Amino acid sequence: MKLPRWTVWPALGVLAVFLVPAVPVKREVATADAWPRVVVFGVDGLDPDVLAEVIAQHPKLTPNWQRLVATSGIGRLGTSTPPQSPVAWSNFITGLNPGGHGVYDFLHRDLVTRMPVSSITKSEPGSLISLWNGWQLPMGGDEAPNRTGQAFWTRLAEKGVPADIWRMPANFPVEPADGVSFSGMMTPAVDSAYGRYTLYTTNAAGGVLGKDGNIVPVRESQGRIDTALSGPPNPFKVGEPHQTTALTMYVDRQAQAVAIELGAERLVVRLGEWSEFVPTTFSLLPLGLSDVSGIVRFHVKSLEPHVEVYASPINIDPRAPIAPVSAPVEASALVADAIGLYYTQGMPEDVSTVKDGAFSDREFLAQADVVHDEGVRLMDHALARWKANARGGFLFFYTSGVDLCGHMLWRHHDAGHPHHDAEFARTSTEDWSHRPGSTWQEVVTDLYLRMDPLVGRVLDAAGERDIVIVMSDHGFESYRRKFSLNTWLLEQGYLVLKDGYTKELPESDAQRSPVYLLDAVDWSKTRAYGLGFNGLYLNLQGRERDNPATPDSEAGIVQPGAEATQLLTELKTKLEALRDQDGTQVVLRADLATVVYDGPRVAEAPDVVVGYNALYGNSDEASSGRIPHEVLCDNLGGTFNGSHLMAPEVVEGTILANRRVRPGAHRLEDLTVEVLRRYGVAIPADLKGQPVLE
Repeated sequence: MKLPRWTVWPALGVLAVFLVPAVPVKREVATADAWPRVVVFGVDGLDPDVLAEVIAQHPKLTPNWQRLVATSGIGRLGTSTPPQSPVAWSNFITGLNPGGHGVYDFLHRDLVTRMPVSSITKSEPGSLISLWNGWQLPMGGDEAPNRTGQAFWTRLAEKGVPADIWRMPANFPVEPADGVSFSGMMTPAVDSAYGRYTLYTTNAAGGVLGKDGNIVPVRESQGRIDTALSGPPNPFKVGEPHQTTALTMYVDRQAQAVAIELGAERLVVRLGEWSEFVPTTFSLLPLGLSDVSGIVRFHVKSLEPHVEVYASPINIDPRAPIAPVSAPVEASALVADAIGLYYTQGMPEDVSTVKDGAFSDREFLAQADVVHDEGVRLMDHALARWKANARGGFLFFYTSGVDLCGHMLWRHHDAGHPHHDAEFARTSTEDWSHRPGSTWQEVVTDLYLRMDPLVGRVLDAAGERDIVIVMSDHGFESYRRKFSLNTWLLEQGYLVLKDGYTKELPESDAQRSPVYLLDAVDWSKTRAYGLGFNGLYLNLQGRERDNPATPDSEAGIVQPGAEATQLLTELKTKLEALRDQDGTQVVLRADLATVVYDGPRVAEAPDVVVGYNALYGNSDEASSGRIPHEVLCDNLGGTFNGSHLMAPEVVEGTILANRRVRPGAHRLEDLTVEVLRRYGVAIPADLKGQPVLE
């Protein structure tokens, strides 16, 4: 995926669009009385069934969960179609389904290449002026927000209601509130759209890791290692290579530590420890004409037999952000002054390290611990600010650990997972959980137990009249079997390859290399293709476009109208009839976009939203536009082993409150309406939600 154009903005001096803390809105005059206080604590991935099991198993360790359960029970909150985090949180933000807000997946597709693009921003192409000695001048081009529909906190602001929004997913670029607003999941890093870690190693045979990270072989000479830290792509250089800055490491095995020099910064990191965030600068132009600030965190993995040092993705520096991570812009720096430097990257738990084999599960948990502790400090700061506001108002706070750790560690919890290691699952996790007798088998349980004190912080901060809601965007399930949609479409004859191309070799084959739609597909014969975790698209005439720069035609071939309708019915029927070797239904439902969505942006949606059954999901490879070897295979290796990218009824979210929840089914969009009605905001006609609390 190409890095968003925001990295060029500071160099071109066009950040003005973001430096305005808010678009002026007409506000009602606030009354003399304080506004009601409502707090929503968003726990990404919190599953209602797992929560109930944890409370039943550990009643003495879940007093705060039980405080809520005693009043509201554990309610189910219907999630989005598909149940992906940027989609679900966009439903909550706007009160609309994807047909209204336009976010359908983590990944949308380019209509010419049929390859992934971001679902959160839309790119406007620019141009380049060639200069001399490998330099160029980028002209134009921009990144605009893709999500439409008004955020609920801007509706609150119009009425004069204070609202603080902390780390809201899909809130990038940041939408201002009458208070502070911070971006969350989908916020880019300085070095790339989702952040790219680095592992420095003296092991020359280390090889190359996956797409989200890289191994940098280094040489130690008399205890010194000279290397470089890779930062943002430089738009002023031909080919836009990543700009680097010098990095020097001094290895002291006697002290079991590494001293690190990065620019003017000096620090010592002991074996197994994590550094604080270190500021760094990347100069895109000579003489400091265009400098980009970032922050990076180090971890010393090993000193023997090889030196191995991890560097995190380069996060946006909240004190000097190249693109704002808060509104008003200065709010991010004020928080850094209060709690120290913090993760601004949208997915701070570095799941890519486990996917690539750079971290063991234990090392990943240690990094997630750093994120968790930072989140506690941030929550305390957010709650104190909310309580101190004499005007009252709304607070939203988000945490990602249950979701991202669940993705990577679910196999230890699920004895039936093909990648479950029963012997390892019985080993201790007491050093992480601090719970006597805990094991890897119970790691998901302990993730939920770690949330109990945070729930307690929220409840203790709230007064008797204040409303507290704890909610999740979706639940969770085991992901045991990988289905590759593009391979199925190929074998069914809907997707056709060019002469000389085949699908990928088996995963076990050392000669395996990626085969992408972009290179391999004959679009003059292809009627359907898959992209994104749940998306299936027709190769529709008049929508999917030709690339005039290539000799082959990429224009769509399926005629809109009767032909497209017949093909969609056929695909839906075949997908829902698909069975695994043991007879299990693979696809629980294949939803037509025109049936499940409404709103002005339905035409942009995948034509079919593939809702997988529990235990199944589209493979990472097929989701990113590849054509793997097998249609169905066991989910082994470092990929997500717990998931929610399934049919929505399989992974419903959770709602608890310190008020009674109304009987009946509730959805994310209902919660949006509930928040608005608490402040007397008129509910617009395009919001279909209903109140949630009595």
